[in-house]
Amino acid sequence: VSTSHLQLAAFTLGTVGWILCTISMGTVEWRVWHVDNTTIISSGIAWVGIWKVCFISYLHVSPGYKEQFCHKFSGYDSPIPHEIYAAQGLLLIAMLLGLLGLTATIFALRNVYMGITHKTLITRFFLVGGFFYIFAGLCILIPVSWNFYSVAYNQSIAFPPSYYMPSSPVAQEAGAAIPMGIVAVILLLLSGTFSLSYRFPVTANTITK
Repeated sequence: VSTSHLQLAAFTLGTVGWILCTISMGTVEWRVWHVDNTTIISSGIAWVGIWKVCFISYLHVSPGYKEQFCHKFSGYDSPIPHEIYAAQGLLLIAMLLGLLGLTATIFALRNVYMGITHKTLITRFFLVGGFFYIFAGLCILIPVSWNFYSVAYNQSIAFPPSYYMPSSPVAQEAGAAIPMGIVAVILLLLSGTFSLSYRFPVTANTITK
């Protein structure tokens, strides 16, 4: 048990990283667009996520009330940029890999804290968990970096007319999902590093199989 403190920390960090990955995947605030035409987008701000785009509008509601309109992306929306579709697939993969990493780490820690001195099994599961954490972090890093690049260069998106969205914003900024994803990457990479660093203690009473 005294040799697995880093691996326990890896499990904790990996859990937080996996939760942040899941939250960022469902958050619509990946790219925040500022638009000058407020006829439909009444607040002048629209949120572009990886699953949908949303904005606040005062149309079709009573005076003094506002309503949030969202349009979900579909596979038929060919103008939607590749970084959005890539983020959808890679974050789903990252969520699965992170879950597998947590499962492997839990199994290894269970053996450690129950005193099951099965050297090969414990070491392998820590290694497997570490690789899953690292691969999950890389899967998050790619879409986060790609979308941040699009924000930094104020790249436009040719939305279909039914979205009521302009093709180019006046300005755009990174939404909450991007820094959240960056933190998730750091935590998962740290978790992987800690898990891979495990070394089974060699003692005279160690029983290996």
